[in-house]
Amino acid sequence: MAFGRSSRGRRPVEPVTLKILVAGGFGVGKTTMVGAVSEIRPLRTEERLTEAGRPVDDLEGVEAKTTTTVAMDFGRITLREDLVLYLFGTPGQDRFWFLWDELAQGALGAVVLADTRRLDDCFAAVDYFERRAIPFAVAVNCFEGADRFPTGTVQAALDLDPEVPVLLCDARDRSSVRDVLVAVVEHALARADAPREPATT
Repeated sequence: MAFGRSSRGRRPVEPVTLKILVAGGFGVGKTTMVGAVSEIRPLRTEERLTEAGRPVDDLEGVEAKTTTTVAMDFGRITLREDLVLYLFGTPGQDRFWFLWDELAQGALGAVVLADTRRLDDCFAAVDYFERRAIPFAVAVNCFEGADRFPTGTVQAALDLDPEVPVLLCDARDRSSVRDVLVAVVEHALARADAPREPATT
């Protein structure tokens, strides 16, 4: 009788762990995205919005929002037996941007989450990753009632390089978020494997 290869004698696979940032404007759905896909209970550092923050927190377009991330969100997802992603959601408000440099240390790549109703809000994240040569993909969170635009239109509006992936997603849906993360990893690995141009003197 033939038997398949027993898994009893196999050594356990030590997974590669990669760090991915989830960035974007205030209220765009970063906390929701991390929570939707995380296989562990996500770490959240949310605080209630108060009257004291009104002069510095722009709530236009997100008037119903009652909390904000003040440090980071953290989650984990296993893409394959040998590949685990650690997700770090960045705070979206200007006054917490000083935390981004710490969160970006060692990141393979990033997701820039966008809302077509407030597309300007993600320019800062795009600029941040472009300046630091951190590979990223733009994920358009398809809010109910928001206009839908082709990904090429979003790419042109954000003045992105042609190789930057732009995807439509639902930050509440696990499979949709997983597709975005796979795209980020593939883009980052392709960037790492691409031949570098020789430095000019």
